[in-house]
Amino acid sequence: MTTALITGATSGLGAAFARRLARDGHHLVLVARNKERLSQEATDLHDLHGVEASVLAADLSTDEGISSVEDRLRDRDHPVDLLINNAGFGNKGTFLNVPVEDELTMLKVHCEAVLRLTSAGVERMRERGRGGVVNVASVAAFVPRGTYGASKAWVVQFSQGAAKELAGSGVRLMALCPGFVRTEFHERAGMDAGSVPGWMWLEADAVVDSAMKDLARGRSLSIPDARYKALMGAARLLPRELLSKASSTTGRRFGPR
Repeated sequence: MTTALITGATSGLGAAFARRLARDGHHLVLVARNKERLSQEATDLHDLHGVEASVLAADLSTDEGISSVEDRLRDRDHPVDLLINNAGFGNKGTFLNVPVEDELTMLKVHCEAVLRLTSAGVERMRERGRGGVVNVASVAAFVPRGTYGASKAWVVQFSQGAAKELAGSGVRLMALCPGFVRTEFHERAGMDAGSVPGWMWLEADAVVDSAMKDLARGRSLSIPDARYKALMGAARLLPRELLSKASSTTGRRFGPR
């Protein structure tokens, strides 16, 4: 039986991935900061699906936290077959209205942690000739949206580039770029998402189902839902200046997942 490690596993897309993978029979390693929530989630998934679910409390904004997850991914005796780099957050406010320390923390979680954990996980997967990594980005990667969008653009470029370099190794790498998802994300960031049209919202479980299908197909980029595929296609045709203005006036009040 295979094992999946999921960061940011206690809520939102992370919890949705945990539910889906447990239902499919994968053993789980759940990673987040809150050990109490992790333990309850692990118990619930074990009781419901009969899978082994271990917990690893780690803060990925710290070197110690990232290192502890790296160590687990490098464990040859208990291999991880699927890595879901989902941990992330948003900062409320525009450039210079957000403390630089908070921006650097975002880069630590969204970029450095993703790089280091992907490297540690893929190192062992390539030795075994099989495995998969899903790095959760956002459609914000394709529009000018400050540090959040820039960090997610890095995730997309890194994931797609590494996927090409791993071709033929048996290891798949994919960037997942959802739009607005009904999770705790916006509430935690203090963002008012009340103005987002209802048709733009996606359900977390549906996003995960779409992502797993795309990973199985060997895709290096997954944009769930036809609505967002169409929006991102249209965005490529708009002048960069116009796209930047639209993003700066609306994207700060409510940012995509």
